[in-house]
Amino acid sequence: MLSRAALSTSRTLVPALGCLGSRQKHSLPDLPYDYGALEPHINAQIMQLHHSKHHAAYVNNLNTIEEKYLEALEKGDVTAQIALQPGLKFNGGGHINHSIFWTNLSPKGGGEPKGELLEAIKRDFGSFDKFKEKLTTVSVGVQGSGWGWLGFNKEQGRLQIAACFNQDPLQGTTGLIPLLGIDVWEHAYYLQYKNVRPDYLKAIWNVINWENVTERYMACKK
Repeated sequence: MLSRAALSTSRTLVPALGCLGSRQKHSLPDLPYDYGALEPHINAQIMQLHHSKHHAAYVNNLNTIEEKYLEALEKGDVTAQIALQPGLKFNGGGHINHSIFWTNLSPKGGGEPKGELLEAIKRDFGSFDKFKEKLTTVSVGVQGSGWGWLGFNKEQGRLQIAACFNQDPLQGTTGLIPLLGIDVWEHAYYLQYKNVRPDYLKAIWNVINWENVTERYMACKK
């Protein structure tokens, strides 16, 4: 259920802004596993803080900003609309990104994908190992806070790797459809891995939910 909800998150944000009537507020999605389920790779304390504090803050801030944005639309206050857009991008992006991230992880994850996704990875990156190395390198190289992504370029019909800073949403800023996101904000790993981001990235491959990534790939090909 959560993976389907996460897939639709990015589609529900924009229509909400275009409606001047009542709207349904965004809510924090439940995790499909316990906070400690990803140990020893990501510990329970990190998962609890990351989900119940950080993601929750993006959701709450997004709801507040959307209410203010709708008020500005009703008043025709373009200046206020423009002033609210950075916060909308940051908190809306944080909600979209994390809703994908939780479903990209699983205590039964790791290994390699199968079927069409694996063949696409081999086609576009040469091999799974080369893909893994490239996404890891891009994620390690993000300066400050941000995300490493595997996305699908629908126009070109191929997979691409990209980095996004802060909480910039992949599709909203690059046009790529998000398949797999790796959060490299320090709050995603610091309590366990300190400032050694490469160790965190080495560990996270053990809990990647390739079934979820494959579902996303097959859905965006339709």
